Amino acid sequence: MIAARDLLDRARSGDRRALGRLLTLTERGDAGAHGLDGLVHPHARGDATVIGVTGAPGTGKSTLVGHLVKEIADAGGQPAVLAVDPSSPLSGGAILGDRIRMDGVAEGRAFIRSMATRGHAGGLALAVPGALRLFEACGFGPLVVETVGVGQVEVDVTRTADTTVVMLAPGMGDAVQANKSGLLEVADVLVVNKADRPGADDVRRDLEHMLDLGHITGATQHWRPEIIMTTATTGEGMDQVHQAIQSHRAHLTSTGGLEARRQARIHQEVQDRIAQHLDAAAESLLSTQPPELRDALEGSQTPAAAAAKISKRLLSNQP
Repeated sequence: MIAARDLLDRARSGDRRALGRLLTLTERGDAGAHGLDGLVHPHARGDATVIGVTGAPGTGKSTLVGHLVKEIADAGGQPAVLAVDPSSPLSGGAILGDRIRMDGVAEGRAFIRSMATRGHAGGLALAVPGALRLFEACGFGPLVVETVGVGQVEVDVTRTADTTVVMLAPGMGDAVQANKSGLLEVADVLVVNKADRPGADDVRRDLEHMLDLGHITGATQHWRPEIIMTTATTGEGMDQVHQAIQSHRAHLTSTGGLEARRQARIHQEVQDRIAQHLDAAAESLLSTQPPELRDALEGSQTPAAAAAKISKRLLSNQP
């Protein structure tokens, strides 16, 4: 097997196949075993713009991302896209087909990688920032993370972004539903796609009302997301989306919010990695059927008491 250092050197020289192999190591959780994180770190300072795009299935995210990366490339950028697809809860498989639509619009002007959730957020929370660092180390930027906005996994993934674009469309549920899912809380730019269809103006009106309510409660005190009407199939409004993203980044830079967000991301990743180490240690210990677990299984103590004792033992064994 080619060493990670050689693969990284080749990837940084423009070898996309080598970059793909490194991304596979990162996604499988093998990056640490190959020392990849340490190799990438000097080349990824965290300066690349990261854009999150999320929304309900069918809102046109992939088509919009294709147009967006085209705009970025036209402006002189070298975009890369990480498309996070949900895995089937039954088969465990994922279609990973968004890149087909994206690349068809972007005309091959971006590096597009699909990544499956594999049914849980833990590994994903580590794989996404690792993949983004790899992209940056290989000279890509801005970077786009596209997810299906259907749950907590997607909200977590958008936390890796400097600017989060939330997409809605007529017929996909109203703004109240989007707010209940937590999507409006993470939105920095709001896009109403399929603006040529009936009901698009109603979606915009509902969003305005929700933002007005957020202003009253203080949720939009520092930044009120711009609402942009688009038709992704024709590319109409895509230049406005790109401009809104740039405006939000300028706002973050001027207020110190950009550095604050990036510090928060590092803090969260460290916490996620600690949780991963503790989870692995707990799984290893439980596989030995410790007495605390046996007592809980026999009913002589509660699961909560057993967990507290096992946690204390795990933490006391940590250096």
